[in-house]
Amino acid sequence: MTLARLAGLPLLAAVLLAGCGIRATEVPTNFGPAPSRVRCSLAEPDVSAQAARGLPVQVFLLCGSSLVTVDRTVRVPDGAADSERRMLVAQGLLDQLAETPSSAEKAAGYSTDVRGGITVGGPGKGDPEDMLRLSTAPDSLTSYALAQIVCTFSDSAAAEGDGSVVLGGPGPEAPRRYECTDEVRARPGSTEPPSKGVAGE
Repeated sequence: MTLARLAGLPLLAAVLLAGCGIRATEVPTNFGPAPSRVRCSLAEPDVSAQAARGLPVQVFLLCGSSLVTVDRTVRVPDGAADSERRMLVAQGLLDQLAETPSSAEKAAGYSTDVRGGITVGGPGKGDPEDMLRLSTAPDSLTSYALAQIVCTFSDSAAAEGDGSVVLGGPGPEAPRRYECTDEVRARPGSTEPPSKGVAGE
């Protein structure tokens, strides 16, 4: 082997080692084809069976560091007035968010940061008509839990369906309109739902 070839070996080794860097993913992979960053995937739900148990809804659960939708059902009595129906749906959504994911959901990677015991009520005197008052102040929730609640409510019959929801707590704090954005769904731990005051709306 010539001296020129020997001199080139360290450079070649450095190039090969530099090219071996593998970007870390958020989930383990099995060295197969291009890994997916989101592993949460369940078999298609039986929609007809769900409808028989209640009103089909979707809630946002955590998958790694993102929010993903999961199909659920909530009980709403036939003939309920619109305002009552809205509160029943909102409470049902909260209860579903707080429910421990099933074994299949846990195995697929789902989790929730919403704790049980939170209740929701309608607007008080002077509140916007579409407001939902939580028994826990929104700013006392974790960023994950707030994102789950905002995105679930804003995409449901509990809100106006425009991608936002007006929330308040049990105290005198002024209500705020929260939005569920793409950034919030992608990074709920570091991106809190943007909000603004609703005075004058």
